[in-house]
Order: sequence, then C-alpha cells, then structure tokens
Amino acid sequence: MSNPASPPAVGVLDQGAALTFPPGFLWGAATAAYQIEGAATEGGRTPSIWDTFSHTEGRTVAGHTGDVACDHYHRMPDDVRLMADLGLKSYRFSVSWPRVQPGGAGAVNSEGMDFYRRLVDELLSHGIEPWLTLYHWDLPQPLEDAGGWPARDTAGRFADYAQLVADALGDRVKYFTTFNEPWCSAFLGYGSGVHAPGRSDGADAVRAGHHLMLGHGLAVQALRAARPEAQLGITVNLYPVTPATDSPEDADAARRIDGLANRFFLDPVLRGAYPADLTADLRKVTDFGHVRDGDLAVISTPLDMVGVNYYSRYVVAAPVGSGEAEAYWRAPSCWPGSGDVRFVTRGVPVTDMDWEIDAPGLVETLERVHRDYTDLPLYVTENGSAFVDAVVDGRVDDPDRLAYFDAHLRAAHAAISAGVPLKGYFAWSLMDNFEWAWGYTKRFGMVYVDYDSQVRIPKSSARWYADVIRRNGLAAQ
Repeated sequence: MSNPASPPAVGVLDQGAALTFPPGFLWGAATAAYQIEGAATEGGRTPSIWDTFSHTEGRTVAGHTGDVACDHYHRMPDDVRLMADLGLKSYRFSVSWPRVQPGGAGAVNSEGMDFYRRLVDELLSHGIEPWLTLYHWDLPQPLEDAGGWPARDTAGRFADYAQLVADALGDRVKYFTTFNEPWCSAFLGYGSGVHAPGRSDGADAVRAGHHLMLGHGLAVQALRAARPEAQLGITVNLYPVTPATDSPEDADAARRIDGLANRFFLDPVLRGAYPADLTADLRKVTDFGHVRDGDLAVISTPLDMVGVNYYSRYVVAAPVGSGEAEAYWRAPSCWPGSGDVRFVTRGVPVTDMDWEIDAPGLVETLERVHRDYTDLPLYVTENGSAFVDAVVDGRVDDPDRLAYFDAHLRAAHAAISAGVPLKGYFAWSLMDNFEWAWGYTKRFGMVYVDYDSQVRIPKSSARWYADVIRRNGLAAQ
C-alpha cells in the first residue's frame, strides 16, 4: 500500500541539513548470509536449517530457496564497491555458521572462512567498518538434528563457533553482535513453525529462547577473552506494545505481549533475571526447569552496546472469541501462554508486509531501552520497509520507502535530542534478497536486484540515503 506522505525529492538536502547527527554517527546498511550469499553447496558449506526448510514443500512461497539468492558469494567485490559508491560508513553482515564450521562442530573450514577474510579486507580497503553478526538464523542442520536450540548443548556449540570466528577475523573486526533477533529464532522457528526449523511447540520455543541467550552469554565471554578490545553486543527486535483501549483487560493483554516480545530477552540480558509476571504467564507452558543455577549470570555478561531492530508497533486487545490474527508472525502459536490476545489493526498506512508504519514508535522504543535498561550505546541495527518496486526506463523510484526512511531517521534524531545514546543506524536492507518464508516476493532493498540477471540498480531511496550520509543530516520539512 502507498504511504500518502510526500517524500522529499532526491537532492533536497542541498537546502542545508536542518537536522544534523552527531559527529562520528555510524551510517550503514545490513544484510544476512542466507538471504544474499547463495553458493549453498560451494566451498565446503553444508546445509543449515534454512536450506532444509526452504527445500521442504509448502514451507516458502512458490518453493523459493536461498540456493542462489543474490549470488553475493561470487559478486562480493562488486557489491562492496556499490556500498562505497553509496558512501556507507559501515556494513552489517552475518557469517554463515555452516560455511565456516560445517556441521556445527570441529575445525574451521578454511575455504569458507577465507570468503569472510576477503569480505572484511575489501570493506576496510574502501573505508567501510565491518559489523559482524555471528548468527542470523542459519543453524547447521546436524545441530538441529541433535535437538536444535531447545537443547542446551547448542549454546556451548555456539560459543565454540564464536571463538573460531574471533580467532580468524577479530584482528580486523571491531564490532561483533552475537544474535540477530533471537525472538524470531525461538518463537517463529519453534513456536509457530513459520520459520526454520518449522517446529511448533510452546515449551520448545521457551527453551530455545533461553538457550539462545545462554549461547549469547557464553559467546560474549569467549569473544572477550579472545579480543578484549572488541565492541560486543546483541541485536533484539523490539516493539512498543499499546493497548487498544483504556480498559484494564486490554492493558493486561499489552503487558503479556510486551513480556514475550521485549522483556523475555531484555531482562535476562540486561538485568540478569526473568520478569516475574512473564514466568507466571508461562507457567502453563513450562516450569522453567531448563534454567540452571548460574545461567542468568552468564546471560547478563556485560556488553559494550545494544542493537535494536525496529519495524512497527503492536496494538493489542483482550481475548474475545477467536484470537487468530491475520498475519503469520502474530499467530497464536508465536505467543505461548498468550495466544488468545488479539492484535488490532488501526487503518493506518502499511508496508507490503502489512506492517503498520509508525515512526514515533522508534523514539518510544529507544527511549524505553535507555530509560529502563541501560546507558550503553544503542544502534538501530535494522529499520526498513518492503514495497512493490518496478524498473522503468532503467530506474527504480521508490518514494514510499524513501518517505519511510526519512520519517524514521527523523525519529532517530528526536531520540538523540531526548538524550538517547544512539550511535548509528543501519538501513534494512542494502539490496533485495531472499525474504525467508516469503521467498523473493517481498523487496526491502535500497538496491533493486533482478534475480534472473543479478543486475543491481540503486533505487531512488539509495541515492537519497547516500546524500543523507554525505551531509550527516536531514533537510527541513
């Protein structure tokens, strides 16, 4: 659907940057390994859960897979030159675990790790800061066969893998984040089953969430020991959760969803404890017997920064009749113990993912993390939108996406003005890619990808973003 807001034209910043970001603000863009790399069976790479999932009939739209994706594995130097042309100061990418440690155990696969060595060197040669994410959902399939994230052993395996990556790349990579959006790995992968590995069990989802955080803590300890100078963090996807009305029942529904969406991860990582109300809500799902003495101390190992992925707001209401929601990521099985809560649509503009556009929610989210949890530097590690794009006369104009970025960058600036220590922003995504269960039907990129020819075409939003970076600011409205 179209955003009715009128976006500023490309080049409008020539009027002068009315909103200037702090010196050294880190401007970047983000991708994920399985979504762009392709080369699924090359260089010693073995299957991940997303290879298995996408090759299972009925799991992805039209049976799409990441086998080829954007062919970044072969086109990496050109893609880095494209980043440099856009003026990116940093590039957030993920390492494919099954590419560098096939099977999730044992020695490094040198050919696989060499790809990331070349990538890091290429970025640095163009003055682009590498920002490395250790895990963006591609668990090696043998680890899933052994129990996956619901199994405690997977956390230890992840720490071993983190050590291997730090040994290979830590001399040139300053920024490491352990996990991208552990909520999705746990509750979409093991709760609703709409993401890999496609399992659907509430207790497994809760256990997976805990073991993801345990793996995070163990990995931070391993990284800190190997590279004490590195900046270490985690990326969580957060949502402001608003009750549909002022009723106590709707307020309680918002509390429940906020517990699962936000506090399930923020509290253990940044406070070293699960919220009491959340564990009470989940009592009918699990007794938390999987939590052992000392786990929460490991999970809350001190960090250097926190990454926030922001896309939209949740508006919720108390149960009445069916709790079934329209969108798959809001299905009841995503919310163990609270699947009867209703998600309410408000009739505001939405993206092609049917996600409501709510830029003020970014301010609210960043202020909350800073006010309630931490003084650590914060980074918006993902923010972006899918819209339907078309190539016309060799160009791709995407005014809706441009307007989305403009509004959310203004929100980011407002958060900084309110005292939030926001140090950087990564647009999602650098280029169109494999959008998980949606396959290639949803386009988030600032750069258009023709999947048949692999031609890249910077969209108007990319040219606009390049101008924002160059000016380190935004024009007056």
